[in-house]
Amino acid sequence: MDPHHSAQDVVRCDLCETAIVQMYCDFCHVNLCFACIGKHIADDYQKHIVVPFQNRKSTLIYPKCSTHQNKVCEFLCKECDMSVCSMCTISADKHKGHTFSILYEIYNERKADITKDSEEIENIISATYEEMATDLETQIANLDGEYVKFTTVVTKHGEEWHKEIDNAINKMKNEIEEMKIKHLEILKKHLDEIKQIQSLIEQSLITLKEMEESNEVSVTMEYRSKNKEFRKLPPKVRVSLPTFSPIDSEQLYKSLGSLIPLSFTTDENADTMKKRETSPKELMDEPKLVTTINTGYKYLCNVTCLSEEAFWTCAEVSDMKCFNVKGKVINAIKTKSGERSGDIAVTSDGNLVYCDQKTKTVNKVKSGQIEEVIRLQGWTPLKLCVTSSGDLLVTMCSDDQTPSKVVRYSGSTEKQTILYDDEGKPLYSGSPTIKHISENRNLDICVADCGAGAVVVVKQTGKLRFRYTGHSSTTKNKAFQPLGITTDSQSQILTVDPYNHCIHILDQNGQFLRYIDHCNLKYPWGLCVDKSDNLFVTEYYYSGNVKKINYLQ
Repeated sequence: MDPHHSAQDVVRCDLCETAIVQMYCDFCHVNLCFACIGKHIADDYQKHIVVPFQNRKSTLIYPKCSTHQNKVCEFLCKECDMSVCSMCTISADKHKGHTFSILYEIYNERKADITKDSEEIENIISATYEEMATDLETQIANLDGEYVKFTTVVTKHGEEWHKEIDNAINKMKNEIEEMKIKHLEILKKHLDEIKQIQSLIEQSLITLKEMEESNEVSVTMEYRSKNKEFRKLPPKVRVSLPTFSPIDSEQLYKSLGSLIPLSFTTDENADTMKKRETSPKELMDEPKLVTTINTGYKYLCNVTCLSEEAFWTCAEVSDMKCFNVKGKVINAIKTKSGERSGDIAVTSDGNLVYCDQKTKTVNKVKSGQIEEVIRLQGWTPLKLCVTSSGDLLVTMCSDDQTPSKVVRYSGSTEKQTILYDDEGKPLYSGSPTIKHISENRNLDICVADCGAGAVVVVKQTGKLRFRYTGHSSTTKNKAFQPLGITTDSQSQILTVDPYNHCIHILDQNGQFLRYIDHCNLKYPWGLCVDKSDNLFVTEYYYSGNVKKINYLQ
């Protein structure tokens, strides 16, 4: 085993390669034992800087002056932006009237900058690029599946069009049959008219023959010619056959729909980086209740911020109401089904989305009109949130009591399903209990699984990061059953603990930080934070209150 590279051996002298190192040359960066010091410095005693090994790399090595031999530069000429020695500073020619800085002080400042840059790269920049890489890897990993789904949608659309085409052809055939019958009726009617006239002509001809053979004067005198009437022929009937004007293949292609061309955008990540570099906010020693807004609901469930001045609410009724912070109702809408909404969220463009457990749909409210976005089969949507990228994350339970799952949607298209951990075990409880969901600033997906008594946090890829099952406390003696969940600008996770009348605050790694158990909270249920980290909390039983709380400073 090489003694110089073995992690099991002590450091040896670089010259003799056998003795244990005691000293170090800060100029040559060489390990030395006591016996080899003289040999090392023999070539030029003054240039070497031999220090104890534990003090290695502690001596500053100044650059040599290019003007004055045997002098080192300990100053910086500000005007010339160059290192100079003490002799240069008193020079009467080259640096006359110039100002100088001490190189040691500049060195220390640069060292501090280096340390700061190193910490920034390690703690912020590197982590940011890791997130970006993970996001791209996730997109690449999901690409085939996404395009399979995309192709399936087009294929399904084609099958539906095949049915529609068959229906249309059958309809056309029926119309052709009806046209044939009408055509036949027209021709027969005209033929009947001609036949009738022909009968009259034949009868007239018989009469004329009889009169030609008769010699009765009176009969001949009474004759009046009808040939004039017969010469006036009835109009000819020309019925044109129906024609078929088919659409060409290009028209058919356009009729089936259109493909929006592939496009991409690049986010200005520099802005995101600057936001991460802002001074972190700290938890207040004691959160402050700012205001209490009474919504008039008896069982108030969820709240989501529209802005810093307004928020939407929903309860155990079909009405969803938007209030301003002064408590005035500024908008209201009823669910399409007439049943209560399961959860609400607001998109980046300010539209309300809600899930309806009766119809198993997720709907968007746009310009006062309700549009169906997602319709599920065999699954019921529980809770939802809007991600930073504009996707929808929906928690849902199965009709057959299999484990619950989280599904990511882009519009109406399913992009990702999160169901099992790396060991194939369900991530979430199977009971149809409430499972609130929120996306953290680091793109983690946080689910408050009430049935499991845990906050389950996975990465954007769906890989489990941690489970939080509550914090031991002598004052919190009821079982931890988290409901509402949200995250703030510090990537902290907040979840309500309704039966202990408090809110748990965790860091992004699942470490408990503190409770919010002041502000006279009674059965907190839903919660959200606005862009300024003001916390809005609903109280479920009877009061119908939304409480606005400051907890960061």
